[in-house]
Amino acid sequence: MTIIRIGLDTSKHVFQVHGVDEHEKPVLRRQLRRSELEKFFAKLPPTRIGLEACGASHHWARVLRGMGHEVALMPPQYIKPYVKRGKNDTIDAEAICEAMSRPGMRFVPVKSVDEQAALMLLKVRDLLVKQRTAVTNAIRGHAAEFGVVGAKGRTKLAVLLQQIAEDASLPALAREMLGTLRGQLAAIEIRLGEIEAKLMARYKADPRSRLLATIPGVGPISAVSFALKVPDATMFRSGRHFAAWLGITPREHSTAGRQRLGKISRQGDEGLRRLLVIGATAVIQQANRRAKSAGGGPAGGTSPWLRQLLARKPKKLATVALANKMARIIRAMLVSGEVYRRPQAA
Repeated sequence: MTIIRIGLDTSKHVFQVHGVDEHEKPVLRRQLRRSELEKFFAKLPPTRIGLEACGASHHWARVLRGMGHEVALMPPQYIKPYVKRGKNDTIDAEAICEAMSRPGMRFVPVKSVDEQAALMLLKVRDLLVKQRTAVTNAIRGHAAEFGVVGAKGRTKLAVLLQQIAEDASLPALAREMLGTLRGQLAAIEIRLGEIEAKLMARYKADPRSRLLATIPGVGPISAVSFALKVPDATMFRSGRHFAAWLGITPREHSTAGRQRLGKISRQGDEGLRRLLVIGATAVIQQANRRAKSAGGGPAGGTSPWLRQLLARKPKKLATVALANKMARIIRAMLVSGEVYRRPQAA
């Protein structure tokens, strides 16, 4: 029996194995416990193993590669079409084995331990930012219940906290609970500062990050995020493929020769897409301020393409279009290594 391909469905404690021979006939169907997995694959001759790209898939890919196996990670949405009726571990493992045999299948690069650790900086920062927002909203909401209302914006929160501390009409218990939230907010700010300092150090030490930061709308955090999450931009055939991977191209539902384009697909990395939209929004706001200062005439420093786009399209649509263009520029710069060149007026 010669096994040429194995599909491995992973979970926390139970793993399902599905293998086929050179005639594409199933010759291996077995369920393994977590403690049995490494012992089982250590006894097998080197073969090709497919896994669904998920939380622990990169760890198992590194383990199996260390045993001499060839490992392929695939996005879950590309495996789903090969799932037959119903859903269980056996069917999922068979679908993985079938999907990895397709010539047009796309695979996910296996991340190293250092790459995964660096990505934790971004994930933990996102979590702390959400916690900071939740605590800030809680402070504002509870203070408003007692008639203490502050101005909008995170920078105005210090004034609200001072009002709370000086308001003698607040019950002592309410002031104590708001003080607890204030302490929690201060602790989150300290942790965020430490993480952002590490991100800035990584940004300064990484030439790719500094290269991307020359693009208008791309700051240090965005530059580090793209450098970490896109280690090899040559895997995308063009800038459009890269933008589609980020989910910032129109969803297509065409048939019978009629092209029908809808809203953007949003089927890529949500964090990178959000950073692009935020950066595009900042560029458009700056362009509008320049136009106002110029009395409505052509604003210096704003690209002719963006001026024409804002003149004929709504601001939100222009924001998405600019984010799409930024994605293509990022891919081109990562491939070529060239510094961003500002477009010149005709």
